[in-house]
Amino acid sequence: MKWRKMADHVQGLAQLEILCKQLYETTDTAVRHQAEKALVEFTNSPDCLSKCQLLLERGSSSYSQLLAATCLSKLVSRTSNPLPLEQRVDIRNYVLNYLATRPKLAAFVTQALIQLYARITKLGWFDCQKDDYVFRNVIADVTRFLQDSVEHCIIGVTILSQLTNEINQADTTHPLTKHRKIASSFRDSSLFDIFTLSCNLLKQASAKNLNLNDESQHGLLMQLLKLSYNCLNYDFIGTSTDESSDDLCTVQIPTSWRSAFLDSSTLQLFFNLYHSIPPSLSPLVLSCLVQIASVRRSLFNNAERAKFLSHLVDGVKRILANPQCLPDPNNYHEFCRLLARLKSNYQLGELVKVENYPEVIRLIANFTVTSLQHWEFAPNSVHYLLSLWQRLAASVPYVKATEPHLLETYTPEVTKAYITSRLESVHVILRDGLEDPLDDAGLVQQQLDQLSTIGRCEYEKTCALLVQLFDQAAQSYQELLQSTNSSAVDITVQEGRLTWLVYIIGAVIGGRVSFASTDEQDAMDGELVCRVLQLMNLTDSRLAQAGNERLELAMLSFFEQFRKIYIGDQVQKSSKLYRRLSEVLGLNDETMVLSVFIGKIITNLKYWGQCEPITSKTLQLLNDLSLGYSSVRKLVKLSAVQFMLNNHTSEHFSFLGVNNQSNLSDMRCRTTFYTALGRLLMVDLGEDEDQFEQFMLPLTAAFETVAQMLSTNTFNEQEAKRTLVGLVRDLRGIAFAFNAKTSFMMLFDWIYPAYMPILQRAIELWYHDPACTTPVLKLMAELVHNRSQRLQFDVSSPNGILLFRETSKMITTYGNRILTLGDVPKDQVYSVKLKGVSVCFAMLKAVLSGNYVNFGVFRLYGDDALDNALQTFIKLLLSIPHSDLLDYPKLSQSFYSLLEVLTQDHMNFIASLEPHVVMYILSSISEGLTALDTMVCTGCCSSLDHIVTYLFKQLSRSTKKRPTPMATDDRFLHIMQQHPEMIQQMLSTVLNIIIFEDCRNQWSMSRPLLGLILLNEKYFADLRNSIVNSQPPEKQQAMHLCFENLMEGIERNLLTKNRDRFTQNLSVFRREVNDSMKNSTYGVNSNDMMS
Repeated sequence: MKWRKMADHVQGLAQLEILCKQLYETTDTAVRHQAEKALVEFTNSPDCLSKCQLLLERGSSSYSQLLAATCLSKLVSRTSNPLPLEQRVDIRNYVLNYLATRPKLAAFVTQALIQLYARITKLGWFDCQKDDYVFRNVIADVTRFLQDSVEHCIIGVTILSQLTNEINQADTTHPLTKHRKIASSFRDSSLFDIFTLSCNLLKQASAKNLNLNDESQHGLLMQLLKLSYNCLNYDFIGTSTDESSDDLCTVQIPTSWRSAFLDSSTLQLFFNLYHSIPPSLSPLVLSCLVQIASVRRSLFNNAERAKFLSHLVDGVKRILANPQCLPDPNNYHEFCRLLARLKSNYQLGELVKVENYPEVIRLIANFTVTSLQHWEFAPNSVHYLLSLWQRLAASVPYVKATEPHLLETYTPEVTKAYITSRLESVHVILRDGLEDPLDDAGLVQQQLDQLSTIGRCEYEKTCALLVQLFDQAAQSYQELLQSTNSSAVDITVQEGRLTWLVYIIGAVIGGRVSFASTDEQDAMDGELVCRVLQLMNLTDSRLAQAGNERLELAMLSFFEQFRKIYIGDQVQKSSKLYRRLSEVLGLNDETMVLSVFIGKIITNLKYWGQCEPITSKTLQLLNDLSLGYSSVRKLVKLSAVQFMLNNHTSEHFSFLGVNNQSNLSDMRCRTTFYTALGRLLMVDLGEDEDQFEQFMLPLTAAFETVAQMLSTNTFNEQEAKRTLVGLVRDLRGIAFAFNAKTSFMMLFDWIYPAYMPILQRAIELWYHDPACTTPVLKLMAELVHNRSQRLQFDVSSPNGILLFRETSKMITTYGNRILTLGDVPKDQVYSVKLKGVSVCFAMLKAVLSGNYVNFGVFRLYGDDALDNALQTFIKLLLSIPHSDLLDYPKLSQSFYSLLEVLTQDHMNFIASLEPHVVMYILSSISEGLTALDTMVCTGCCSSLDHIVTYLFKQLSRSTKKRPTPMATDDRFLHIMQQHPEMIQQMLSTVLNIIIFEDCRNQWSMSRPLLGLILLNEKYFADLRNSIVNSQPPEKQQAMHLCFENLMEGIERNLLTKNRDRFTQNLSVFRREVNDSMKNSTYGVNSNDMMS
C-alpha cells in the first residue's frame, strides 16, 4: 500500500514508527533503503508538520521522536518557502515545554530537540513581532530549567551550549554575510551573559562539592565545562580560523569582557576545578584554560597583563608540582597546548619578570625532558612542547630584560633528551615490532624544523653531543660490518641510529641564521658535514651488496639542507666550513663539493633506480642544483655531469628503462630528470646543432622504435605504450627547460614535422587510456606555450600556422573520441575524461594567447583548423555538468582562463553560438563569480567585461543606424534581449559581493560592473531602491547618497577614462557603505536583494 494513502489514516502513525525502526535498526540494506525512500517522501509531504507533532505526542519509540525532531529541523532550515513566523514561534515554545515535561528522554532525542531549538533561534534572530525580537530571550527560556532538578539543569545548560555552537558555525545554505550578522549580534547581546552564567554555576558547583560518582551530577559538570569552552572558543571577529592553525591562535575577547579577566577569580576557578575533579573531566578544564591563556594582549595594559600572566604561571606551576592527572593522555595533550600558549601569546621579556620564573622554567624543562624520554607516550603532544622551546630559543637574541632567562642551562637538556630518546627508540621499535616514526615523513620533518632552532641555542653543546654520539654509532657500525659473525639485527639498529643522527645533523645545519652565525659555528658545521660524508663513502661502497632505504632518505634530507645553506650565489666561500672539509676530505672549494653531490646523485640513480622515493628525491636535488646561476655553470664543467649529458640511457640509469614492471605513472620523475639535463645542456649549447643532435640520439632512437612498432599491424601494445610515455615525459622536461628562442627552435625543428604524426596516432589509438594520453597532451601543451617569448618564427616561416594546425588536429581527435566513451562512473570521471579535457583547454588557451599565429588567415583561406578546435571545445564543454567545472580546481582554472582569451579575441565566435550554448557559458560565468578561488573569480570578471563591452558596442552601433552588422551579431543581441534576467542576475551578484562580502579582487569586479549598469539602468535603479529601503530609516539617506556618489561624473560610455573614474568611485562607495553598515543594528537580508 502506498505511503500517501496511509497518511490519510491514523494507522499512518504506526506505519511511520515501523519505518523509523527499519531505518535505524535493520541490518538489511535493501529494507533500510526502502524505509529511507518512504521517509524522504514523508519529509516532503505537505502535512509533515502536523504529523511530526503527532509523532512527538503519541510516538511510542525514541526513533519516531528522533525522526520528528530531524524533520522539523529540515523544515525550519529550508530557504525556499520558509515557515511563517507564528509557526516557528509555536514550534520553539512547544519544544521547550516538551523538554521541560520529559527530562528523561533518550539522549539522542534530547540532543535532536535541542539542535532544533538552536536552529530556530539562530535563523530567526532578526525576526520581530510587534517590535520585539521574539527569539532573543534565550536566558529567560533557560532559567526555568536551571531552577529545577539536576536533569532539567543539564538540559538548560546543553541548550545554551548547543546554541552558542550553532550560532558560531556558518552553514552552507545561508549567505556568509547573514551568518556574520547573527553571530555579531549574538556576541554583543547575549554571549557575555551566558559566559558569566556558566562561570557562576561552576563556582556554585565547586563550592557544593558535587558527588561526581553520581552520573547526573557528573553530566551537569561536563555540560557546564562544554558551555564555558564554547563561549571562549567563539569566533568573535569573524576570522573563522581553520582548526589546524592551532599555534597562531589569539582569542579576540571583546573589550566589554575585560572585567571577567581582570578579576583573577575566573582564572583561579578553572585551576581549582582542575585539581578537584576527576581526570575524565579535567581535559575540558584545560581546554578552557588554553583559550583563557590566549586572550588577546591588547585587552590589558602592561601592568594588568603582567598580573594576569603571573596568575597564569602560578597555575601552571601548581599543575607541574602536582602532576597526578597528567598521565591521562587527554590531560597531557591539553596541558602541552597550554604550555605552548605561554610563549605564543607572551614575550620572553615578560615571562622572565614573573616572580617564580626560575622555578617554573626548571619544572617545564624537567617535564619536557621526561616527556621526550617517554617517546612512545602521546607522540602527537610532543609538537606543542617543542614549539614552546623553539619559540623560547628564537627569542633569546631579542630579550632585553635584565632578569636571567636561564635558557642556556635548560635548552641543551631538551636538545639532548630529544636526540638520545630518538636513538634509544630504535632498538625498542625493532625488538617489539612497533610502528617506526621515521616512516611518518611529515611528523619527522616538523619535529626537525623545531629542533633546528632549539639545537642552535648553545650550539657548541649540541655539536659536541652529536659528534660524540655519531662517532660511537659509526665506529660500532664499522666494527659490525668488518666482523664475520655480526647479526643483521645489530647492523639494522646501528643504521637506524645513524639515520636519526644524519637527519638531525641536516636539521641543525639548516637552522643556521646568517646574521647570528660565527666562524666557530661554521667550523662546527664542518665537523658534522665531514662525518656524514665519510659515512656516505662507507655506505656507498656497500651498495652493490646491500643498502638501507631510510638511511639514504636521511642523506638526501641532509644534502638538501647543506645545499640551501652552503651552496649557491649568496654564500660566502671563505666560510670556515670549507676549510674543515679541505683539511679532512681534501674538498678545497665549492666545485669539489658539487662533484660530491653529483657523485651521490649518479650513485643513487644507478643503485636505487627501482626505489621511487629515493629516485624522486635525488632528482629533486639535481633539479634544485640546476636552478642556481653560478652552481649550474660550475656543474657543467664536471666530468660526471658531462657523462650524464652524453649517456642518459637505461643501461646507465635503470629508472629510464621501459620494460620494468612498475606502473606508467611512476615515470613522472623522468620529466624532472630531463628538465635538469636540459638546463645543464643549455649553459654551453648556443647555436651548436651537432651537440643538440648528439644529446637527442637516445630520444631519436626511441621515436624510431615507436614509429616502427606503429607501422606494423602486430606489435606489443604494452611495450609501445611504455616507450612512448617515457619518451613524451622526457621531451616535456626538455621543452620546459629550453626557454630561449635558439634552443627551443632546435627542439621544434627536431620534433616537427618528423615525429608529430606519431603523437597524433597515439591519441587515436589509446584515447581511452589516460595514463598514455595525458602525458602526450601535456607535452603538446608545453610545446605550444610561448614561455619567455621562445616561439618567435621568422617572417617567411609558416611554422606558427602549421603548429596551430597540429594542435587543432590533436584537440579534435582527442575530443571527438573521448566523447564516444559515454557515461563514465563518477569516481573515475576526472582521471578518465576531465583531466585530459582540462589539458586540452590549457593547450588551446596557450596557443590562442601565444601571439605567434594570425587567426584571421584561417577563414580567409578556407582552412577549418580554427573552427574545428573551437567547435570541439564547445562539444567538450557541453558534456561537462556545471558542478564539475567548479568542483575540480585544475579544470576550472584551465576553463576560465581559456574563456577569458575567447571572449577577448574571438567574441565573434561566441556571438555565433546557439542560444543554449550562450546560456551555458553565461551561467558558468555567473557561478564562477562567487567561486572561492580568486583566480577563477578574476577570470570570470574579465570574461564578463569583454562580453558586456561587446554587447554595449553592438547596441550603440544599432542605435546609430550604421550599415547592418553581420547577422550573428544581431542573433547574439537577440538572445540577450530575450533573456535579460541572466545579465541582471550577474549585476546583482557583483554588487552583492562588493557591498556585503569580503571582496578580495575589487578592481576586477569593478570592470564589468559599469557595463552591467549601463545595459540595465532600470533594473539597477530598482536594485538600488531595494537596498536603500532595506536599511533602518535613519540610515536610508546615507545609503542613497552613497549610490549617488557612485555614479557621480560617470558618462554613458565604456572608454578607459570613464571606467577608471568608476573604479575609483567604487572603492570610495564600498568604504562608505561598510562604515554605514558597521554602525547599523539591523541586518540587511542580502537574499531579498538577490531574488
